[in-house]
Amino acid sequence: MTKAERQQMLAERLQMMLRHEKRLWESGRQLIAGVDEVGRGPLAGPVVAAAVILPHDFDVLGIDDSKKLSPKKREELYEVIKEKALAWSIGWVGPERIDEINILEATKEAMTLAVQGLTLTPDHVLIDGNFTVRALALPQTAIVKGDANSTSIAAASILAKVTRDRYMVEMDGVYPGYAFASNKGYGTAAHYDGLKKLGPTPIHRRTFIEDYL
Repeated sequence: MTKAERQQMLAERLQMMLRHEKRLWESGRQLIAGVDEVGRGPLAGPVVAAAVILPHDFDVLGIDDSKKLSPKKREELYEVIKEKALAWSIGWVGPERIDEINILEATKEAMTLAVQGLTLTPDHVLIDGNFTVRALALPQTAIVKGDANSTSIAAASILAKVTRDRYMVEMDGVYPGYAFASNKGYGTAAHYDGLKKLGPTPIHRRTFIEDYL
């Protein structure tokens, strides 16, 4: 594939992923926030959500589900998204709260915090998943696999992923022995080995690791 062909493919992909936003823009709703989270499955660390409102002329190629992108590409797009977005915000909920209310409710809480942190009030919210968030008194649409089907949600997934990954790399220096820099808190062999040898840290989710203690 030539460079020109790849650019054309990415441009077509962008337009396809903007279809949800375009439909809402055409209906008169101008500020559309995409919302996504990362960190529902790890044994340690917070669940982090991001909310992003993109301009109508957003034309950055390569935006996609953060899981499909290399760390280098995510970092590049992270900076571009923050620069180009009309508004963006991060919300996160820590391990103690996750243990208290369960991971699904913590996810919704992180999403609520992210949307509430926006400097602009969205006319509509697009949420990755099969649920809406009752605490948000705003029109909402849940989109299954939204991070691969909505540019706004994909942009949010990138901001959330980079934010959480950076935090877990930092925590690797605070709590060595669990390989947080490489596993980001997920249950790898090195992580389980660290739990066995060292026990849990303050950033571990006790309800997630009780079978390993």
